Amino acid sequence: MEFFTWDVNPVLIELFGLKIHWYGALFATAIFAGLQVLKWIFIQEKIKMELLDSLLMYAVLGIIVGARLGHCLFYDPQYYLSNPFKILAIWEGGLASHGGGAGVIIAMYFFAKKHQLNFMWILDRVAIATALFGFFVRFANFMNSEIIGIQTDLPWAVVFARVDLLPRHPAQLYESLSYLSIFATLVVLYRFTAIKKHGGALLGAFLCLVFTARYLIEFVKVKQAAYASDTLISTGQLLSIPFFVVGIYLLFNAWKKAAS
Repeated sequence: MEFFTWDVNPVLIELFGLKIHWYGALFATAIFAGLQVLKWIFIQEKIKMELLDSLLMYAVLGIIVGARLGHCLFYDPQYYLSNPFKILAIWEGGLASHGGGAGVIIAMYFFAKKHQLNFMWILDRVAIATALFGFFVRFANFMNSEIIGIQTDLPWAVVFARVDLLPRHPAQLYESLSYLSIFATLVVLYRFTAIKKHGGALLGAFLCLVFTARYLIEFVKVKQAAYASDTLISTGQLLSIPFFVVGIYLLFNAWKKAAS
């Protein structure tokens, strides 16, 4: 059987020695797309647009710092604790979505406190934009031929020629399309139901859906943490469990308040 071969150069364009990578371009697109979603939400709810610039700064800082620390501490702690200055070498790659999620939650706490806004209200709305953000970032991983899947002979398997010549699950696309579907689901819930009136419900739905998808897709991904190579579940699955539990709690809490 012939499989689709993926051999795209990670560099999108090079001008006068300056390289623009697919990852960087798609990461910037993810930020822009998320901002447009939040702008639409702010218009819907008649929130002053001046807050968006500040929110964007807090969110991007939280995502980058959280994702970098998450990668260093969760996926290769021995190396980075032995070489702490390498934690700052973000240009060498290495961002963890779980760390990014925790980072943006912390950043939104400080944003809400500074602007005297309801913390859960902010998180519910940011969750919608974050799902779309995840779609672009995982597609960027596909462009980079990274976070690859395990070997398979399924018809849609992909050979990542920059890695090896084995047909593999396109795990990045599974995850990317899952996040796009979750984004669409959250938009429909926000637009056509009363879920947005119940604090924490949208965030709870986001956490349950995203980390269920992440947990299941991890079964067909190559384990990223070397120390987890012989464990029953991957580091990504282990880190997904508490996020899912928090999501269940938020949904239950929102339902309980709505019923009272």
